Amino acid sequence: MKAFLDKDFLLKTETAKRLFHDFAADMPIIDYHCHLSPKDIAEDRIFNNLSEVWLHGDHYKWRAMRTNGIDESFCTGAASDLEKFEQWAATVPYTMRNPLYHWTHMELQRYFNINELLSPENAKDIYEHCTALLKTKEFSVRNLLRKMKVELVCTTDDPVDSLEYHQAMQAEETDIRMVPAFRPDMAMNVNSTVPFLQYVEKLSAAAGMPIVSFADYLAALKSRHDYFATMGCKVSDHGLEEMYADAYTEDEIKVIFDRLLKGEELCLKCQRQFKSAMLVHFAEWDHEKGWVQQFHLGALRGNNSRMLAQLGPDTGWDSIGTFDQAKSLSTFLNGLDTRNKLTKTILYNLNPADNEVMATMAGNFNDGSVAGKVQFGSGWWFLDQKDGIIKQLNTLSNMGLLSRFVGMLTDSRSFLSFPRHEYFRRILCDLIGTEVEEGELPNDIEWLGKMVQDICYNNNVNYFNWKP
Repeated sequence: MKAFLDKDFLLKTETAKRLFHDFAADMPIIDYHCHLSPKDIAEDRIFNNLSEVWLHGDHYKWRAMRTNGIDESFCTGAASDLEKFEQWAATVPYTMRNPLYHWTHMELQRYFNINELLSPENAKDIYEHCTALLKTKEFSVRNLLRKMKVELVCTTDDPVDSLEYHQAMQAEETDIRMVPAFRPDMAMNVNSTVPFLQYVEKLSAAAGMPIVSFADYLAALKSRHDYFATMGCKVSDHGLEEMYADAYTEDEIKVIFDRLLKGEELCLKCQRQFKSAMLVHFAEWDHEKGWVQQFHLGALRGNNSRMLAQLGPDTGWDSIGTFDQAKSLSTFLNGLDTRNKLTKTILYNLNPADNEVMATMAGNFNDGSVAGKVQFGSGWWFLDQKDGIIKQLNTLSNMGLLSRFVGMLTDSRSFLSFPRHEYFRRILCDLIGTEVEEGELPNDIEWLGKMVQDICYNNNVNYFNWKP
């Protein structure tokens, strides 16, 4: 019987072990989609305790704690950080077969060299040991990134964000790069007029120009898009329930925007038309600059209205949604391709039922101009666990070219989340290694090793063009 989480964790064959240890393990990390704090990276934050870095903002853990019957005061409430950690430690034994169990113990091992299983009995000792380390410069934010060989992180930023922390960090000479991603979800969210108008005011201030027409609105957003480019941005990102590709005319969108400025609420048809128009404008700007556009599709957010009202968004009340993705996605991508305005694109689905839809849709628009121009993205959010990763890799392999895949991301708010890249790499090597030993793939270790390294790092560098 193998020991839990030993050096060959998840690696069942000798070929898998060789692929991981000789080729994958030491590859640097480029995390091209995360929700880390730019301020914390720029200021090289030193955390006060383990809960600050591990539990604050982590709705994955909060969901598990709530499911385990832990009161909200220990998740987002007024309990002390030690008390919150103790309740997390009490929950961990009950997370077996949830990826949190693997991630928790990988993080304790990789960052703090702790090989014990976290439990109520050792919670306080582990908390005090890790807290003492975290208070030292060796465990500052950037040094936590260095421990995992992180070269670049791509944060998620609204068009109205100042990017002051990106600017400050870029003025330094540092081995870790931080670049923004253009995330304009709020700029097209017209489900409710009052919050949208509040956003228009923020955009007006950020762009330094009045907004009294749709043309002004586009000009302000375009100026922010241009500014993001000066800060090294090469990526846009969109978090949508579904792709919007409804028919509209420019005159209709101008009228819709005028109605919004008057404070009118929009019907569902007008909302969809406005969102459809904005997605096209964003996509054309991305194409103009040679950016990569990412679409995260299928999250049904804010399901618990009572708790959403109490705690706000991104606090653990979201789930997988069922949306008809194929037709509108085809219409959107085809419209851009027809006008030669389709930039490099990554499609992520949250519903695993859409795996084959996304993988085959990507294949429709790979035109030979760029290797892997349209990609079926990695397992995301609820799907970045072992089963979800394997299904995504298998679907991509069956429907496209795994060898051109740009690899894993964390999508995380935690600076301790980077062992998820190792988790992915182990699963990838095990999948390939098993098929070698079963005679389904040739035992060409050099080629397979190169393929693994490309997926872990090289494809990412080339696809996004990260190198200066």
